[in-house]
Amino acid sequence: MRLYIIRHADPDYPNHTLTPAGHLEAAALARRLAGHGLDVIAASPLPRAQITARYTADLLKRPVDTHDWLTEVEGWDTEPDPIDPGFIPAWDIPGERLRANPDYHSWATWDSTAPLHRPIYRETVAQFRAAADAFLAGCGCVRDSVNYRIDAGNEAQIAAFCHNGTALLWVSLLLHIPPPLVWCSFWHAPSAVTTILFERRSDQLAAPRALSVGDTAHLYDARLPVQPRGIRGNFR
Repeated sequence: MRLYIIRHADPDYPNHTLTPAGHLEAAALARRLAGHGLDVIAASPLPRAQITARYTADLLKRPVDTHDWLTEVEGWDTEPDPIDPGFIPAWDIPGERLRANPDYHSWATWDSTAPLHRPIYRETVAQFRAAADAFLAGCGCVRDSVNYRIDAGNEAQIAAFCHNGTALLWVSLLLHIPPPLVWCSFWHAPSAVTTILFERRSDQLAAPRALSVGDTAHLYDARLPVQPRGIRGNFR
């Protein structure tokens, strides 16, 4: 079984839609995903994810299943943003700070270390894990501790259209890497795709394995630029 975790295309946040560049990205992404013969197309209810998913769904003539748990993670604000109005979300904490503190590198301590010590972090992870587990179980992939039980003949291809914070949290849980290490190590550009193979090497269990994280090959194929939404440093 393969799971494609996809960030929505370039967003027009104020108008709850995609930018003109985002529509081009979504169309290029649809052409790429059409070759996978998707069995399930799931999406966050937010318009930017729904619109992105619709390009693929229309090309494959498949429905879009809407799941509230794929909505962007909420309430994970940390400190005032020095550039934009509002607060910096947890997944945008400067990476050098997350790397320097070993308390962020352990499942036992990451959510008890300021500013990530508020109960909302632990509660959100538990809720998200339960919802993601239920979704995967419905696809024939049942979590067993840090591995999964999956039938030998399960070759399902599943696409889930969501958001940067949501995608990074799901990657963290699937690969069993504490969230702060994922935040400072990976990024999903608009329309980027992370491919997870549930690799089955025994009769009992499969281990999630990332074949790619944040891949934007479809943008290069379509000669489209990668939009730096969510990158705050020296992106070129």
